[in-house]
Amino acid sequence: MRLALEEATKAYAAGEVPVGAIIVRNGEILALTGNLRESSKDPSAHAEVLALRAAAGQSDSWRLSDATLYVTKEPCIMCSGTMINARIKRLVYGCSDAKAGGVDSLYHILSDSRLNHQVEVSSGVLAEECASLLKLFFSERR
Repeated sequence: MRLALEEATKAYAAGEVPVGAIIVRNGEILALTGNLRESSKDPSAHAEVLALRAAAGQSDSWRLSDATLYVTKEPCIMCSGTMINARIKRLVYGCSDAKAGGVDSLYHILSDSRLNHQVEVSSGVLAEECASLLKLFFSERR
């Protein structure tokens, strides 16, 4: 999660919402990313989606069934759906997102048994540090 926080800090410095993500498989880092929506003008350029794309590019398949995604903020419904489609094994996230959380706060997409895949979830890892960076970012913009 510390590496994800470093990526979130880089996103913050670039004027992006400070969210960072990392994907690890068998102890190997497959992707390190931060949000790029503003600079890329791409609404899907969330850190999680970018990490999933990069990790799949490093793999021989789009299936990441043995990988763990670490992200500083609870993923939204788009990112959660992308994790389902990538068959990610495990998600570890920092702070919750009461306004757009697709994992625990508003929706429970990753644990929905009606879908063809479920993801193991661990939450609250370095939550205070992750939340503090987001609060700082948004307080500066208001």
